[in-house]
Amino acid sequence: MHKVSFFKSIHVKIVLIYVLLIVIALQIIGIYFSSKLEESLKENFKESITQRIDLVQYSIREELVKERVENTPTLQESLSLILLEFATEDINEILIIDNNKVLATADPDNQSIVGQRFNNDTVTRAISSEDYYENIALESGRRVWVLAAPIKDNVGPNGKVIGALYIKSDIESVFEQMKDINQIFAIGIAMSLTITVILGILFAKTITKPILDMRRQAQAMSRGNYSRKVRVYGDDEIGQLAIAFNHLTNRLQEAQSTTEAERRKLASVLSNMTDGVIATDRKGKVILINDPALNFLNVTRETTLSRPIASVLGLDQDYSFEDLIHMKESINLDYSTQDKPFILRANFSVIQKETGFVNGLITVIHDITEQEKIDMERREFVANVSHELRTPLTTMRSYLEALADGAWRDENIAPTFLNVTQTETERMIRLVNDLLNLSKMDSRDYKINKEFVEFNKFFNRIIDRFEMSKSQNVKFNRYIPDTSYFVEVDTDKLTQVIDNIISNALKYSPDGGNIRFGFTVQENMLKVMVSDDGMGIPKENVNKIFDRFYRVDRARSRAMGGTGLGLAIAKEMIEAHGGKIWAESEEGVGTTIFFTLPFELDEAGDWE
Repeated sequence: MHKVSFFKSIHVKIVLIYVLLIVIALQIIGIYFSSKLEESLKENFKESITQRIDLVQYSIREELVKERVENTPTLQESLSLILLEFATEDINEILIIDNNKVLATADPDNQSIVGQRFNNDTVTRAISSEDYYENIALESGRRVWVLAAPIKDNVGPNGKVIGALYIKSDIESVFEQMKDINQIFAIGIAMSLTITVILGILFAKTITKPILDMRRQAQAMSRGNYSRKVRVYGDDEIGQLAIAFNHLTNRLQEAQSTTEAERRKLASVLSNMTDGVIATDRKGKVILINDPALNFLNVTRETTLSRPIASVLGLDQDYSFEDLIHMKESINLDYSTQDKPFILRANFSVIQKETGFVNGLITVIHDITEQEKIDMERREFVANVSHELRTPLTTMRSYLEALADGAWRDENIAPTFLNVTQTETERMIRLVNDLLNLSKMDSRDYKINKEFVEFNKFFNRIIDRFEMSKSQNVKFNRYIPDTSYFVEVDTDKLTQVIDNIISNALKYSPDGGNIRFGFTVQENMLKVMVSDDGMGIPKENVNKIFDRFYRVDRARSRAMGGTGLGLAIAKEMIEAHGGKIWAESEEGVGTTIFFTLPFELDEAGDWE
């Protein structure tokens, strides 16, 4: 927050306003007082002169109408004497005018003007109007008050004007007096303003100091410091404001603490979620994305923030932000490659105010690759089971219908039809048993009854059984070491595994071919091998032969009576014993199945 300049400070503004109000008030009072005082002084000055005019007028009128006799003063002498008695220091000049001639003057040094013509607008207007006429004139830089008063032969409205009294008085003294009074008033105003400024500063501080405290508190709050409190100086409106401000600080501190706690919870939730979360602003640009979303989309935070959500998800060709806002269903995002499937599901939720204004969009991303894979395997499993069951059932129905139609009476055909029906029944039983075994393994609802057996003898015994019962011309080659190795296994389940592997080797071995058996020792594991000279498996399909119902050549496998579950069961059982199973094959050359088992050496120290 920048510092407030001096002239923009509320402290200075309050003082200036306070001083201006006082100045305006004093100016109004001064103007009114000066004008009224000047008017009063001028009226008093004029009244002091006009009050004596009536008496002078009477004396002059008497002298003008009086008959003159010998040995008496002349008219001029009598009038001059009257004027001398009337003249004072504030009267500069006094004349008696008759027929535009000067009859007398009060100035003994200026008697030469007596008898001379005197033309003056003031005298003319007074005589013509038969009333007093006055004006203020300027002479030698000083203001004088000129008054002309008519002299009548009789008092009253019937009197005839027989002359005029011309008076010129020095009114400048009144203005000088006003000047002195105004100067005194100005000094008083200056002193009043000085006191006013001092009081205004002190008064302004009582207002601005709490406001400055609140400003500092607001600055501290903007930096996250809520511990500081505003001092309360009184119980007036500003004091109440300070109390409310402190209450607001407490509420903000509580809200900040709650918000921070919620933010930490949200950050913890977002960072620990397995689902990806993306939030946008009201324009559809990404403002938040958590780590799982970054990992799902294989992007960095810097490249996604402020980008449109449709572009980040790769949907900008098909959907706009408005489309996503109104999207009710989820959208699958397929990022699968040839080597690895990867499917995401995006669900959209709009952030809205109570007024319906859209604030943004929340997108939750969930990895459904495994779910889609399971759904696909389930559909494929159901389809395979249905197909595997339908084939023998269709065959059995055909032969049973033939037998029902009378074929049972034919001694040559009936046994063949019954034999086929029996074979297909056994095939379905094997399929159902294999499915039950797989179901138990998937649910872990089975027990492994382990016991220690010498693997050399155990392996040879199984090979002997197949060698004695084989029907085709296939040679068995054994590469079994003389050293005895003991394994802890469930003999029934391991026998089933080896039976399935050898059965497959016999099925796909040509006449005159070889099947090789053996095992080697690798650290604490036995690596068992069963190899044939069959048709082999394409390289891209080798890893799929342990999937359920998978067959490289479906038609030939069914013709040989396979269910497609033998190797899948073998994989489950070997892994249950703590080993691994895999295949190596070359198309047209043959296939080798490997599996490993933990073992124990035949040492006296181990078996005493």
